[in-house]
Amino acid sequence: MFKVKPFIFVSFLTAIITLSACSSGDSSGEDEAGDNTIQVWTMSEGLDDFVTDFEEESGITVDVQSIPWDSAHDKLLTAVASGKGPDVLQIGTTWVAEFAEADTFMDISEYIDDYENLAPDNFYDSAIGTTEFDGKTIGIPWYVDTRALFYRTDILEEVGYPNGPETWDDMIDASRKLADRGEDQYAIDLPTTDPQFPFILAWEHGWNYDIDKGAESFDSENFKEAIELHHLFYEEGLSQMGEGKEFFQAFSDGSKPMFFSGPWDIGTIKDRAPEIEGKWNVKVMPTAENNKSMMGGAHLSVFANSEKVDQSLEFINWMADPETQVKWYETKSELPANKEAWQDPVLANDGLVSTFGEQLESTQPLPLIPEYERLGNEILNVLEEINRGGADIDQSLEEFQVEASKILSK
Repeated sequence: MFKVKPFIFVSFLTAIITLSACSSGDSSGEDEAGDNTIQVWTMSEGLDDFVTDFEEESGITVDVQSIPWDSAHDKLLTAVASGKGPDVLQIGTTWVAEFAEADTFMDISEYIDDYENLAPDNFYDSAIGTTEFDGKTIGIPWYVDTRALFYRTDILEEVGYPNGPETWDDMIDASRKLADRGEDQYAIDLPTTDPQFPFILAWEHGWNYDIDKGAESFDSENFKEAIELHHLFYEEGLSQMGEGKEFFQAFSDGSKPMFFSGPWDIGTIKDRAPEIEGKWNVKVMPTAENNKSMMGGAHLSVFANSEKVDQSLEFINWMADPETQVKWYETKSELPANKEAWQDPVLANDGLVSTFGEQLESTQPLPLIPEYERLGNEILNVLEEINRGGADIDQSLEEFQVEASKILSK
């Protein structure tokens, strides 16, 4: 699961760009190990052992440096400022706009046709949508993730939904019945700290962020419908206000028999709640006007100052190969971005995992703007004021639009 840190302001980005322009163009790939060594920065543990097959096949040495997510953002900023970074770097989808605006990545558009695994048609459209910025191709999808509905099949069957709710109307009906079971019984744990979730709800109600309109995009009945839906779950006590029981305990004992999350929680439930084996499943998102979820994950990009472009692209091409992507899934449980990889029995024959593959066909990239995270966190603040503080929805959305305008103007 990728993590993000607060975005820096455009003025600071401008300063970084200036520093980068004045810095040395030396690539960190030029090291004592020799000219055929590339350096790769990643936030995914285990890559150093995984790439040994590539090294044997290609004769290229891969110097992998693993960076914790919580320090990766600052390390990348330092690399941009100094002009001294790796040859290949992993970038989370929500960081693309910020670092692309700072000229962190090489535009690899002219190289795409030279490598069989880099063709855009190999990947989900929404994943490709997060690799393109200002007419440039700044990376190749490595792995993807999205959100879907986890639910207790046995408990949902008791309220008439053995296969889970198909629509948001179904979700409301099922949730009311689940909450009626008695004291401390709820329907679902809604994400309260995930800045992507409000966008997902809004997309499903027909809303889209328009970069040209900016903050005016939020002056929309569709967006308001999504906020009202979110509030309904707290207003009617369908979702608990406050933390309550430990997350997986509540799912295991049935007091919160539904939640939205990503594919990593498949393994977590198996490990943390083995007593409910066979009593839960995963389902694509409920439908309003559509059932779009978010497209997340990470890309592999060539650092702008790298002098090892050919070797770097050969490595990325290998990482994008469907067989490699299946092996990486088996190693780290991170979902393949290459669509052909999903035909492998390892994924196709696993009903829980293949549901995420189905959801990936109905996804949307997050707004590729540097201010995205700040907007998402501001929406979470608005929801907190409405759900917990009883603030008026119309007034709160007016105030949010004013704040969004300030954020986007910086």
